[in-house]
Amino acid sequence: MDKVFQIDWQAVFVPTVPLLEIVLRGTLVYLMLFIMLRVLRREAGGLGIADVLVIVLIADASQNAMANEYKSITEGAVLVATIAFWDYTLDFLGYHFPRFGRFVRPAPLPLIKAGKLLRKNMRQEMITEEELLGQLREQGVESPNEVKKCFLEGDGRISVIRVKAESSSKGPKKTSIDR
Repeated sequence: MDKVFQIDWQAVFVPTVPLLEIVLRGTLVYLMLFIMLRVLRREAGGLGIADVLVIVLIADASQNAMANEYKSITEGAVLVATIAFWDYTLDFLGYHFPRFGRFVRPAPLPLIKAGKLLRKNMRQEMITEEELLGQLREQGVESPNEVKKCFLEGDGRISVIRVKAESSSKGPKKTSIDR
């Protein structure tokens, strides 16, 4: 019964690993994963790669501190702070330096131009024709011929600029996709 109420306060708060080592490890892992994900794949939804990466790494770092793998809360807090620092720093640099921003946030990639599917760009991002047509339907577009331009945005969303209707009495032309 005595062990239930005994707390080793030194083990809870005193680091067992040098704090600079934790900062270095957190920095290297964050930057390595960010670069790897940025080079290998574009954004995949409403959240950006950096946002998802931060959530996963912070969750893992917090879990390690709570599960006593680091032996102290201090070590987990330092790692979480390091990850948050790099997330903020990359966003800050991307905002203030356009060249860096192009690396952090990919430029929009054209998928349709003047009603024609840009298959090379679709293949580059592994977007099938069916997936693209589904995205168009979600935006109320029945055919690529109704589209002036369509882009895969840096955050993974698809944006569409429609062809302007010639007159209010005529609807947009609906023809099949050119292959």
